[in-house]
Amino acid sequence: MSRLGACFARTRAEKRKALVLYLTAHDPDGATSLRVLLAAAEAGADIIEIGVPWSDPSADGEVIQAAMHRALAAGGGLRRTLELCQAVRDKHPHVGLVLFGYANPIVVMGPEVFAQRAADAGADAVLCVDYPPDEDKELTSALTRRGLDFIPLLAPTSTAARIAAAAAVASGFIYYVSLTGITGTRLVNVAEPRVHVDAIRAATGGKVPVVVGFGIKTPSDAREVAKFADGVVVGSAAVQLVEKAVADGRDPAIELGAFVRSLRDAIAG
Repeated sequence: MSRLGACFARTRAEKRKALVLYLTAHDPDGATSLRVLLAAAEAGADIIEIGVPWSDPSADGEVIQAAMHRALAAGGGLRRTLELCQAVRDKHPHVGLVLFGYANPIVVMGPEVFAQRAADAGADAVLCVDYPPDEDKELTSALTRRGLDFIPLLAPTSTAARIAAAAAVASGFIYYVSLTGITGTRLVNVAEPRVHVDAIRAATGGKVPVVVGFGIKTPSDAREVAKFADGVVVGSAAVQLVEKAVADGRDPAIELGAFVRSLRDAIAG
């Protein structure tokens, strides 16, 4: 069983849903980024999505765009992200680690080289926002050869054919984007995502967990989504918390740890 598979088996045994936390690598710098990543793992995040800094994060809102730009200004990028991934893996052998980013840095490095370096760094999976796995299998094939999962994205606009294509390449979990638009927008109605998650489960036979992200900002939001999803992703709210703590001269690791514990308690079941 893969590490992500073990994560979901553990949460099911504990009768709770998985907490997935997104943080941008190297934001605002390498040392601080490592501290907050470790704090997230220590506070109970089951899976951490490590965002790879990229200059044109088209699916992200202002909060994560700003984090990407801070990270790039501080020297962040794919290579430094892999170094952070390795450092987190060394401290936390059981936490799920997903490299979350865009296709360009992977294409520049080369899918085969990237897949090998990701595996060497202890990553479990890759989520590539703008990579079409049903049209180009070079990346997914390279990941599969090294035992890494590929996490596809589905959205409210996804057709039945798109869901089938995503299900064909999905392993680890499927990421359902709860709303149309970019990250950072508040989710105000969970009824629609509930219907879509049920439809995805029906189409996939429930073989792959479905986690829901975008628009989930508070423990209360997470609790509502956890009533129907296999996992809950919190991204922009965590990134913004780190940004504000650093700007105000407070320790972002302490504040993020408290936030993660509050989310974990909210979805405890």
